[in-house]
Amino acid sequence: MVLGRSSRSPIRVQPFFGYRSASMLHLTARALRQPEPLFEKRGFWRSLSTMIGQYASREVAGLSVQLEFESSAGESIRAAAVSDEEGFVRFEIPFAQSSDLPRRTDWERASLVWQSDQDCTGISKTAFILAPGETARTGVISDIDDTILETGITGSARAILRNWKRVLAQMPGERIVVPGAPEFFAALGGGTGRKASDRGPLRAPIPQPMARPVFYVSSSPWNLFSYLVTFKHQRDLPLGPITLRDWGFNRETLGSDGHGSHKLGAAEHLLATYPDMKFVLVGDDTQKDLSVFGGLANARPERIAAVFIRQTASRPLSETEKSIKAELSRSTVPFWTGSDYAAARSFLEEIGLDVAAQDSAAEILARDKGI
Repeated sequence: MVLGRSSRSPIRVQPFFGYRSASMLHLTARALRQPEPLFEKRGFWRSLSTMIGQYASREVAGLSVQLEFESSAGESIRAAAVSDEEGFVRFEIPFAQSSDLPRRTDWERASLVWQSDQDCTGISKTAFILAPGETARTGVISDIDDTILETGITGSARAILRNWKRVLAQMPGERIVVPGAPEFFAALGGGTGRKASDRGPLRAPIPQPMARPVFYVSSSPWNLFSYLVTFKHQRDLPLGPITLRDWGFNRETLGSDGHGSHKLGAAEHLLATYPDMKFVLVGDDTQKDLSVFGGLANARPERIAAVFIRQTASRPLSETEKSIKAELSRSTVPFWTGSDYAAARSFLEEIGLDVAAQDSAAEILARDKGI
């Protein structure tokens, strides 16, 4: 939609979670002409209306958005970008001087400012920027659908039709979390840092620091960003930047190859952004996760700390997947596959990647040395 005054809804800019290195800041936002979603269970038809509103987004093109951010080096950064025809505003900002990362992983804040088209006043919105800590030598890249969020739509077209209500009429609080996923990700990422009182559909989730940075890659559309953040927040799953897709009725979106190319590109970008960090890759045996994550581990074992693939038993593996799985099983990269995250948690501790176990060992060592 072109910028104008034809709608009564004010323009809002939805920032997605950004991230930065010592040399570059990455942030995407979207200009929309619709109210902020309220994911509260209010009956089938109201829930259906809410979800349809998410998919049928009203994008605003041609909106100028200003970004303001102060780096750890004291550099005051101001940049401007204009929303494209799909409403996306993209900031890829190099720092003039190196901006040291914090010692421990933390969330920093930037401001997005734009002008209202109704009363010509300036409006601002806080954007959260993930800054991996210097002590975090390992990061996490995870899928979402059927890795942490049960969809029920893997497999046949009949399964998709049978579970359409999950996608179109259920609020985040009604969705089913993959059993054991919160505990597994707490051990992998170092918890969420949240209190029980922070949960709730009416409270905007504010990301909290974790020991390890967690990034998500998913084939879901950008329209579901707030929905997925709310789901993770309510299920005590760590929050982190999400790379989603701009859906369209084309082969890239609807074809099976689009899942793999999207996730591979996102994962390779993160490896390039953080060259000194290894990554744990977490996915499932749908949507090309085994091919992408397993293939990446086989190609670059020195950058991958471990691979976890959840089995959904929805379909047999292809010959390509079988070959990648066999090569991965023979490699030096720790590899787990199974349906029980409790077993994955045990494997995590066995290979020395359980954050809680690492912290306990460090405390014992410090106590023994009288530190």
